[in-house]
Amino acid sequence: MTITQKKVPFEMAGMRLDQVLAELFSDYSRSKLQTWVKSGRVQVNGLLLKPKDKLDGGELIALDAEAEIVITSEPEKIPLDIVFEDESLLIVNKPAGLVVHPAVGNWSGTLLNALLNHDANLETLPRAGIVHRIDKETSGLLMIAKTLQAHNSLTQQLQERAIHREYLAITRGRMTSGGTVDEPIGRHPTDRKRYVVRESGKFAVTHYRVVQRFTRHTLVQVKLETGRTHQIRVHMAHIRYPLLGDQVYGGRFQMPPSCGERLEKELRSFKRQALHAAKLGLQHPVSDEYYEWEQPMPEDMLRLLEALAGNEP
Repeated sequence: MTITQKKVPFEMAGMRLDQVLAELFSDYSRSKLQTWVKSGRVQVNGLLLKPKDKLDGGELIALDAEAEIVITSEPEKIPLDIVFEDESLLIVNKPAGLVVHPAVGNWSGTLLNALLNHDANLETLPRAGIVHRIDKETSGLLMIAKTLQAHNSLTQQLQERAIHREYLAITRGRMTSGGTVDEPIGRHPTDRKRYVVRESGKFAVTHYRVVQRFTRHTLVQVKLETGRTHQIRVHMAHIRYPLLGDQVYGGRFQMPPSCGERLEKELRSFKRQALHAAKLGLQHPVSDEYYEWEQPMPEDMLRLLEALAGNEP
């Protein structure tokens, strides 16, 4: 049990309890505070009030922020590549092939199950502290909150587009220059598992820069301004530079002409989209200090790049 007490400033006189709580206990989300009021975990001068009750100022608010179990998934002993960890924040380097969160067809063996095994306290947080996802076949950096305060902070930073995220991707096709894709993304009208650029979709912006050109492929650095599902994959396919290996948005596999034996072997064996979450930057949820992490591409993408370079005329 964690009881936190705060006195209501007199300048807040006339404000509703839920408004005062949002100001005094800003580390927690409004929805969580309202839930605690309704469940009797907030007392004002020893009394239980309703969220819309107005205060006079000078009252003593006692908040019982005792953690509740909100995750029912089972912990599983799955290795984690931990890049950074402290009392409020965890940064992991996710391998390709690992599902982030349980869903239909993947109820176990996920990153969430691994996190519960690493820290049992994460069962008290929404999605075990996971505040954003990357696709199963995408590798790279992910942030996990270890406290409710951190979860609220990171979620807010995502909403305000304050999280810095950079990806490395290998596309099919030789780009002449970088650019920006500013096109809304929504679900495909008939295939609910896919997303497309469509007018009724959600605002989405992707910036990309050429890192290295090959005869028929390009290594690009991609910066996300928004974080829609499959955003990079959809936007790159939309401008006709689909990600190499993307079996959903890349169309039918075709071996490029003048392809050497080594490159052909790498292309045939590469069964995922060539996408890696390489850099992640954020304001630390407690200290407010800016932190940034970077992870190099995994071995399969590095081998692919070496084969592409070795196939150049």
